[in-house]
Amino acid sequence: MGKVSTSDFRPGMNILLDNQIYTIVDFQHVKPGKGGAFVRTKLKGVENDKNIEKTFRSGESVESIRVEKHPYQFLYSDGDMFFFMHQETYEQVPLERKRVENSEFIFDGLVCTLSIDVDNEQILFAEPPDQIEAEVVQTDPGVRGDTAQGGSKPATISGGAVVQVPLFINEGEVIRVDTRTGEYLERAKTK
Repeated sequence: MGKVSTSDFRPGMNILLDNQIYTIVDFQHVKPGKGGAFVRTKLKGVENDKNIEKTFRSGESVESIRVEKHPYQFLYSDGDMFFFMHQETYEQVPLERKRVENSEFIFDGLVCTLSIDVDNEQILFAEPPDQIEAEVVQTDPGVRGDTAQGGSKPATISGGAVVQVPLFINEGEVIRVDTRTGEYLERAKTK
């Protein structure tokens, strides 16, 4: 951690503000005709996902935080703990369920992204990829005459999430799902 001046702001930089880590999305130096210059910023919360706007006086210092993202493979969950393994060092790390975003889309072997506060050696949160391919483990069977234009039905995928799928999707099929919205995208391509 180190202090940085507003003149050092760059998009993607992480700063500490009110004991929360924020990423600078956009910033603008403003020099009005009257009064001191200031920097208007748009920030996105790393842990809380809030979007805020904050104005800093020109030259004001804030705490800089180094956040890195690393791929970790999900191994298993035990109660409220999720266990992940680093892809290169094979180090295993536990993480509380509340720090795992969209945990219902995470299943054995899935490679997730862990965001780590490097300065404090603390894992901030884990998140699955934006799109996953998952097997349908439970759904009602399709009825003869159902078409691709028909309605939808609930299907439980590996990991436990329930997704609305077209009527022609059956148990055992692999589908592609958007984990941010929970929407069915398409059947996975077979190799």
